[in-house]
Amino acid sequence: MIIGIPREMKNHENRVGLTPSGTHELVKRGHEVLIETHSGAASGFRNDDYEEAGAQIIQTADEIWGRADLIIKVKEPEVPEYKMAKRDQIILSFFHFVSNRKLTYGMIDSGAICMAYETVETTNKVLPILVPMSEVAGRMAIQQGARYLEKPVMGRGILLGGVPGVTPGKVLIIGAGVVGVQAAKMASGLGAHVTIIDIDIQRLRYVNDVLPPHVVTMYSSEYNIRKLVANHDLIVGAVLLPGRKTPRVITRDMLKLMRPGTVVVDVSVDQGGCIETCKPTSHENPTYIVDGILHYCVPNMPGAVPYTSTMALTNSTFPYILQIADKGWKKACLDNYELLKGLNIIKGDVVHRGVAEAFDLHYKSVHHFLDTGEIEE
Repeated sequence: MIIGIPREMKNHENRVGLTPSGTHELVKRGHEVLIETHSGAASGFRNDDYEEAGAQIIQTADEIWGRADLIIKVKEPEVPEYKMAKRDQIILSFFHFVSNRKLTYGMIDSGAICMAYETVETTNKVLPILVPMSEVAGRMAIQQGARYLEKPVMGRGILLGGVPGVTPGKVLIIGAGVVGVQAAKMASGLGAHVTIIDIDIQRLRYVNDVLPPHVVTMYSSEYNIRKLVANHDLIVGAVLLPGRKTPRVITRDMLKLMRPGTVVVDVSVDQGGCIETCKPTSHENPTYIVDGILHYCVPNMPGAVPYTSTMALTNSTFPYILQIADKGWKKACLDNYELLKGLNIIKGDVVHRGVAEAFDLHYKSVHHFLDTGEIEE
């Protein structure tokens, strides 16, 4: 199989979809790997590293997209790439279709086979590729939030850990999944007072067992959220419904309850955001202010720490990449339920219910595209 790695086009997206180590393994198995020049530079990988591993260095994205059977990306294709994608081409990426109508229709029109990393799911509901990026994003949410609480960037002027004689800052984390737990670890490690809320009591029990005593758990409800946002300095949105649009749990009118200079970090922005006033920003212009509240809503937060993120991501993606390269997408999905769950769009048809529901599109079962009878969805 011919495997192509184009350079990421998203603003300040410094990760790369394949490492030299992965390249070496694919070439050893007889596959051809095409790397757009300098794709790995920001993650610490030189063209020479890829060439030594057996890849061909290609000068243009057009040639990569034109020759490859399988495209490996980190973030979703940007508008110029929509027309580069071709029918029957397999594209692996974090797509987050439910928050991007233009992308969804662009990929439908391309006729490509789109496998979304964020919906690859195990039988026990773990998202194995999303997890490492959620770990990075959760930790970064506190790192960035602490920075933007500083007065020169319009924050409240709060040091999260406090000092002797001064109470620490207060962090509210909405969602006790991977992002929420990692954020709580970072915030509590700094010495902040942390409250983490969720509607899943089992997750709250888990948090209570594994995190320090100054991390307080509470059941998530609109009533409780309204009480909490009024006296917390940093609010982290960490709500996730796999493959579906995120519900808005903080509404515009709740901003009036917050103190000026409060910082909100919406890690859910990839899936539409859990804060009503959330809109995607970029590493170049990461924040904006609404009603005196500073919003940080960068969709590709892990792109700011590309070496760590690329290594963590490819540790998870490579086993799946290898299966698709060796077997083809159909056989790989038949043999691996987790890959089957990753299929979102196939040759112009939407095969993920969440995507179909988000834009009122016709849903077609993956059964129609696989050489088998009934398959559990």
